[in-house]
Amino acid sequence: MANPKKPIPDCRWIALGRKNDKLCFLALPWITEQELATSKPQLLKTLIVDDESLARRGLTHRLKAIADVEVVGEARNGREALNLIAEKKPDLVFLDIQMPGLSGFEVVQQLDVETMPLILFLTAYDEYAVRAFEVNALDYILKPIDEERLNQVLEKARENLSQKRALEQKRLLLELVSSISGENISSFEELGKKEVQELVHKEPARLAIRDGGKTTWVNQHDIEWIDAAGDYMCIQAQGVTYIMRKTMKDLEKELDGNILQRIHRSTIVNVHQVREMESHINGEYFLTLASGHRVKLSRTYKDKLKLFR
Repeated sequence: MANPKKPIPDCRWIALGRKNDKLCFLALPWITEQELATSKPQLLKTLIVDDESLARRGLTHRLKAIADVEVVGEARNGREALNLIAEKKPDLVFLDIQMPGLSGFEVVQQLDVETMPLILFLTAYDEYAVRAFEVNALDYILKPIDEERLNQVLEKARENLSQKRALEQKRLLLELVSSISGENISSFEELGKKEVQELVHKEPARLAIRDGGKTTWVNQHDIEWIDAAGDYMCIQAQGVTYIMRKTMKDLEKELDGNILQRIHRSTIVNVHQVREMESHINGEYFLTLASGHRVKLSRTYKDKLKLFR
């Protein structure tokens, strides 16, 4: 399978499939970990949180003189801080520790660790330094703020944010390739090992259900769950029950593992249909599907829990 006629230098071409009888390619630049870590910093959207108006104005004045820093808001207390963080989605927050109502530490405790901005604590007391790092702060600054120290923590924030953004772009690109190709690609290293033929988009998996001289083809994405009753399989798909004479072991060989997984000696479930998990006794779990139906995951298949998180 040939690459496009005009290749782009320093790129790997990945065939994604056909559209309107034309082969579609994705050009992936070769990106090293060092390049990810040293990619050019972007604008730092910054929020200032301090109950002292003079302190807020002074820090805002300093930051506005820095080309790659944009002050997107000021908050007088913890409640305002939480609201502005949700609204403005800043990259960086200068957060005073001692404030009436919610303290800086309590504000951080209410943030989602996965999506929280970089936190730089402001404090007049060095005794808070250790605890600042215990709650995932990037760093802290003692008041009154020293110009050199301010530049140090901002540089640290730039490096941290640059890495965070580059890794996020990398994750989104891998998700795109996985979605288009139908393959679960978790790293660039794994992507590099794939041959072009492996990444060509696959047709949706179907299951042939034979009943006498009649064969019904069922899209595996439409199957919600499968129950075993002796050597008979009861296949539930879009409100219809299909019966097959086949053992669970033989049926598993025909199923797409990216869609349907065995969770019990007599049950197979569509991993994309699971909406809730509830722990039960002896390491077992109950799974609630989109239809509201509940199935049991036995402890023998406990390793499958990672598929639903």
